[in-house]
Amino acid sequence: MAKLAVCCLAIQIFAAIVAAAPASSSTSSAPSSSPTVPYASDDPNAVLYVPNSDIVPVPERGGLGASILGPQNIPIDLENPDLLAPPTTDNGDVPNAKWPMGLSHNRLQTGGWARQQNIEVMSIATEMAGVNMRLEAGAIRELHWHKTAEWAYIFKGGVQVTSVNSDGQNFIDTVGPGDLWYFPAGIPHSLQATNDSAEGAEFLLVFDDGTFSEDATFLLTDWLAHVPKEVIAKNFQTSLSAFDEIPSRELYIFPAAAPPDNQQAPSDPQGTAPSSFTYALSNVSATPLSGGSVKVVDSTVFPISQTIAAAVVTIDPGAMREMHWHPTQDEWSFFLEGNARMTIFASSSNARTFDYQAGDVGYVPASYGHYVENIGNTTVTFLEIFKTDKYQDVSLQQWLALTPPALVKAHLQLSDETIAGLNKTKHTVVGPA
Repeated sequence: MAKLAVCCLAIQIFAAIVAAAPASSSTSSAPSSSPTVPYASDDPNAVLYVPNSDIVPVPERGGLGASILGPQNIPIDLENPDLLAPPTTDNGDVPNAKWPMGLSHNRLQTGGWARQQNIEVMSIATEMAGVNMRLEAGAIRELHWHKTAEWAYIFKGGVQVTSVNSDGQNFIDTVGPGDLWYFPAGIPHSLQATNDSAEGAEFLLVFDDGTFSEDATFLLTDWLAHVPKEVIAKNFQTSLSAFDEIPSRELYIFPAAAPPDNQQAPSDPQGTAPSSFTYALSNVSATPLSGGSVKVVDSTVFPISQTIAAAVVTIDPGAMREMHWHPTQDEWSFFLEGNARMTIFASSSNARTFDYQAGDVGYVPASYGHYVENIGNTTVTFLEIFKTDKYQDVSLQQWLALTPPALVKAHLQLSDETIAGLNKTKHTVVGPA
């Protein structure tokens, strides 16, 4: 009897609670429960601050977190607000996908410098590595070659490049800001800053191997310094004395007189190289978009570039590089200007948000979903670079727009009006909502 009384009392209490609960209203802003899982949270995850904000950043978002009581590197925290106070949508674990070139060890030479990013400092970046190089006017990056292909984008100044291919055909050209060069693996070449700018030149080099090291280059002077002079004389069919003044070790970068504007390659009985090693991307008009612009360059327009494809993307304030992924290629990014953030979705509920400024390297493994949002008040410009011969991406919005509406609705419970408004063509960069 006691057990029955307790059960009756529990039923009466439950009935009272149900009766006291407010009736549901069709005008309520709160969504009803999902048939399978709760709806995604509407908690705000806006940008908290940018690098030039005049604040002391704290690891707090909404009601989460607390102030810092110990030592704090304020400039670092200002540059990385979404690591200090992550959006509530971040979850799980994603390897670090940001490396500032300013943290790379710099190799200083008479006539310039070079610093690099590779897998040693950014373990996620397995497919590509980068080098930021500076040459004073006239300075030479000596004759050399690599085990990997070399792709380049010029920031400032002019660079004269020379090369000879495996068929003995030579090449020479001068390129300027926004232009490219590409040398396949094993093809010898040189780089020399012109005097188009009194300051010389600065450029970005990208290599199609994450383990690449600029310190493991095959250099002309380094090779000859490690071969007996008798062998060198025999190879060139000349006297030993002809090589009395060759360097005892590598030159790498060294000063020289600037090359003339009309420099010609030596006459070549084999002819000149049939495919250009350079591409004047600066002369290509960008495709205007609702929130910025894009230029794509791959082997369809730059035939020699068989292992590197790229895009130059600009994003207006408040706009974003749309949510997308690249089917089979990792993305190596370099930010040229502005303040941006990117959330990387790595499947299995793993997601992490990173913030980027000029001079930063970003990296997204193949098939990882991501976007790039301009969180500042100036234009964001960055390079998307891929180890492939052809640029490819998949747009989330286009995918949904071209999928049967009932199927999309079953997944996301979007209205018919919203589904009908999805874009069936890629927008690449979309403007503010």
